[in-house]
Amino acid sequence: MPRAGLDAASVVACAAAVADEVGFAELSMGLVAERLGVRTPSLYKHVDGLADLNRRIAVLALNELGDAVRDAIGGRSGSDALGAMARAIRDFVVKHPGRYAATVGMPGGDQADPLDVAGARVITSMAAVLHGYDIAPQDLNHALRTLRSLLHGFATLQAANGFQWDDDAEESFAWLVAFADRGLRRTGG
Repeated sequence: MPRAGLDAASVVACAAAVADEVGFAELSMGLVAERLGVRTPSLYKHVDGLADLNRRIAVLALNELGDAVRDAIGGRSGSDALGAMARAIRDFVVKHPGRYAATVGMPGGDQADPLDVAGARVITSMAAVLHGYDIAPQDLNHALRTLRSLLHGFATLQAANGFQWDDDAEESFAWLVAFADRGLRRTGG
């Protein structure tokens, strides 16, 4: 019989928090069970093993990131929307490095797959920001990948304390957003 109050959602939430603390690569069923105060086999009543747990963390993270980006860009356009989106993504990655790491390279399924649905929400919000730059349809995927690469790189480096030579990562981040804004304006119509 499953422990009272323990369900798949609580197992995933706990696992995401553990991944944020110890790193996604170090996440194990044993660590999650220990944190929840249960024996490891008890988790298998709620998830189908570590691969399933990792996938569920990725879905949770993409849904949370999608909400953060949507909320940040609401009512904004152009460079204002770009900056708000960039800060929302960077802040999420810095605050939740483990769960964000779960999203990178996680294979999708089909359009109905919860992972693909959650990922599409993030991409749709990013594309809405790019709409303000009048990016040609044939260049939209390139612009999305470029922007994601810039933000992913900066945010994961900052989350890993990768800017140790200087304390002013905020100024560098503002520079990156302005750089992206200029590039998108030149690329757009």
